[in-house]
Amino acid sequence: MTTLSMLAALAHSDEDANLRPLPWRRMAWVTWRQHRVALTGLVVALAAIGTYTWIVGLQLHHAYAAELACHPAGSAACLQLTSGFNSVGGFLTNGWILQLVPALIGTFVGAPVLAREMETGSYRYAWTQGFGRWRWTLAKLAGLAVAVTAAASAISVLFSWYYQPYFGADNQARSLSELTSLAPSLFDLRGVVFGAWTLAAFAIGALAGMLIRKVVPAIVATLVAYAGLAIATGAWLREHYFAPIVTRSLNVPSSVWIVSQNWTKGGQAVSQTVLYQVLQGAPAQVAGKGGGGPNLHALVAWQYLVQHGYIQVTSYQPATRFWAFQWVEAGWLLGLSVLLIAVTVWLVRRRAA
Repeated sequence: MTTLSMLAALAHSDEDANLRPLPWRRMAWVTWRQHRVALTGLVVALAAIGTYTWIVGLQLHHAYAAELACHPAGSAACLQLTSGFNSVGGFLTNGWILQLVPALIGTFVGAPVLAREMETGSYRYAWTQGFGRWRWTLAKLAGLAVAVTAAASAISVLFSWYYQPYFGADNQARSLSELTSLAPSLFDLRGVVFGAWTLAAFAIGALAGMLIRKVVPAIVATLVAYAGLAIATGAWLREHYFAPIVTRSLNVPSSVWIVSQNWTKGGQAVSQTVLYQVLQGAPAQVAGKGGGGPNLHALVAWQYLVQHGYIQVTSYQPATRFWAFQWVEAGWLLGLSVLLIAVTVWLVRRRAA
């Protein structure tokens, strides 16, 4: 065979490849082969977290059932059961440990997807296999994104079950009343948002890997970007999904998420320094010198300030908005994830040659 005939044969084979692209199912198999270690590790880690959550959750549900069945509620025996309920699962209950799951998935599954290929140069060989660079990228990202989102959504069902006693209508464990359904540390562990955050973390990692093209720096960049987005959402963005309810009442339900609480006089905000100066002439109970405990002291201080023209204004989000908040946050996270994956595919197609 001459050189010209070889070139013609290669050109003909390229045309055949363009006319008959390789099926997507082959790329799914290749993706599994390349990332089976990371995916297996993810399954093992989630299984361990799920098993521990399930074991502690059983103890929590049993303690909650015993507390509800105890009568009279104010008796010494019932108070002991309430204390026992509050002591179960302290490691998981605050939610901060579980918040790490999406971040870890983004760093150890999302960031290396393209960064490892770019760092080692193996992408040059992969793109000669008749599948095409953009189809190769899209197949890898879409398949892994579906896998990690499905796994995270499954475990979020377990988290929702775990936290049910804290949000029960008959919950008597008031020492944990700060665990509202909209609390920043717990909101994104339940419902549809946990899977959405996991998908976003994966998309951030994939884009960081494509931009940086080195695994370790991409992992660091993913952690920083994801943490910044999560903190900004919980601290500033989420409270603005819906206009908060504003009240001057002291009897705000314990299940609400208090966005802000200020003292005003004549429509103007009053600083804590001014309040402290006003309370200097208040009754002894306000300063804690009388009997009655801290609750009575706070009530007397509130009444004293109201009598002198000060008004406490509380802005809060009711717990009934939980699912509305869930769908709003899951919606924009899904849109963000699709955009990041699309940008990653575009970069592969335009810049990686």
